[in-house]
Amino acid sequence: VEYQMDGINQIHVNPQIGLTFAAGLRHIVRQDPDVIMVGEIRDSETAEIAIHAALTGHLVFSTLHTNDAAGAVSRLLDMGAEPYLVASSLIGAVAQRLVRLNCPACKQPDQPDPDALEAVGITPEQAAQGTMMRGAQCEQCGYTGYRGRAAVFEMVLIDDEIRRMVVARASATEIKRHALANQGMKTLIADGREKILAGMTTIDSVLRVCQRDEL
Repeated sequence: VEYQMDGINQIHVNPQIGLTFAAGLRHIVRQDPDVIMVGEIRDSETAEIAIHAALTGHLVFSTLHTNDAAGAVSRLLDMGAEPYLVASSLIGAVAQRLVRLNCPACKQPDQPDPDALEAVGITPEQAAQGTMMRGAQCEQCGYTGYRGRAAVFEMVLIDDEIRRMVVARASATEIKRHALANQGMKTLIADGREKILAGMTTIDSVLRVCQRDEL
């Protein structure tokens, strides 16, 4: 437990005494919690109990290691969760990456070359209308050009069509394609592009953590 917060009961897992993620979650469910936050779903047992908790009316948050939001569905299925249970219990999935922010003390206008713009999917028209910046490197940022970080996000909402796709074991790519076409989903790199054009970060920083969409 890293932070003590009022009104929140926290349990530090300790596998050496049998207090695993799954065991802790099993005890929490019996205490009638308002909201459950599982640090990470890392095995099939934890996934099963988290899904059971969600199906019994609890709001459950957790994390998974995946490449994007749609990949959370595939990851749960790979852990052995039944497709119909995932479809019934999952509300949505959010993916997050951290990009470095331009140093506010030394950032200045930047004109990336056409190849760099193409690599991140920025058109010449968008570049002309944007305000792209880059840190010139100064003492305040340790001569890196960056200071601080911000998150880029993408979110998939589990609608009726995606529930049908989950039951049919559709791929993460198919789920993502549906979300793009029908939910107006903003991908990680699309969010990164907006932050580049707003002068918050650079193409290099976004490409370090995001992949170009090839759907």
